[in-house]
Amino acid sequence: MLARLPKQFDPNVLVGFDTADDAGVYLLSPELALVQTVDFFTPIVDDPHTFGQIAAANSLSDVYAMGGRPISALSIVGFPNTGRDVDILEAILQGGLAKMQEAGCTVIGGHSIGDDEIKFGYAVTGLVDPKRVLKNVGARPGDRLVLTKRLGTGVIATALKKGGAAKETVDAAILSMCTLNRTSMQSALPFEVHAATDVTGFGLLGHAREMAAGSKVSFVVDSTQIELLPQARELAQKGFLPGGLKRNVEFIGECVEFAPDIPEELRNLLFDPQTSGGLLFSVAPKDATQLVESLRAEGASAKLVGEVLEKTRPLIQVR
Repeated sequence: MLARLPKQFDPNVLVGFDTADDAGVYLLSPELALVQTVDFFTPIVDDPHTFGQIAAANSLSDVYAMGGRPISALSIVGFPNTGRDVDILEAILQGGLAKMQEAGCTVIGGHSIGDDEIKFGYAVTGLVDPKRVLKNVGARPGDRLVLTKRLGTGVIATALKKGGAAKETVDAAILSMCTLNRTSMQSALPFEVHAATDVTGFGLLGHAREMAAGSKVSFVVDSTQIELLPQARELAQKGFLPGGLKRNVEFIGECVEFAPDIPEELRNLLFDPQTSGGLLFSVAPKDATQLVESLRAEGASAKLVGEVLEKTRPLIQVR
């Protein structure tokens, strides 16, 4: 068990440990705040340049989820001291830099260590208007839930490692993971969005649980409106389930009630840990349809996937 950390108090911390938010926010002035986040992980695809792009997009996503604009980043690298071609590391760094440049975020340094297992990611700093910070708390009864990307990257990555995923399936997952959430957040800012998060390691239901619990509301998720990446359902049926999915079920499962007709593979995909997944918005009902239309016009796979209720039991209903 982790030792209990001492409480900190700083009036300039707008978002810290108190909520399970995607990033921290620190007030600099009445008009400006910093958004800070860090994320890194092991390769989930074979091509090192692509892995670098995915790692960068994933790290940037937390800043976008807070409504921020990333401005600078520090790379985090774990790489074997021997036995690995340094060209692999160069390709990873080049892929990450290309995605950072696409985001308008400058890589200003980093740190590397010798590690038997390759790891890569970034600590990212962004800027946000302190009056327009989007947190993962604040969802209100009556709100609609909007999801901006298809699900299934965890299952597909697991199938890829075991040789079970078709090339077109992997290509679709890579395209999704490499797509920045910048445009989706920019599309959302003009609307009355009450809460937001990005869907990553805890899966859709895990991040929905954090949002619902923090907002003291309940969610209804419409399983018929969930869009999946190609072959994701089939791969889940075949048992290509990542370890993180199983841990999510163990951790979150008691908070979720499924309608009896929802098949097992779809239930699993709602727990599937996503890498560089989409954004989940809780938006005022008057703006929900228009937000989805705006997102889809910009190329996002956005759908209305549920609604917010007064707090009840279970915390999340999937119909």
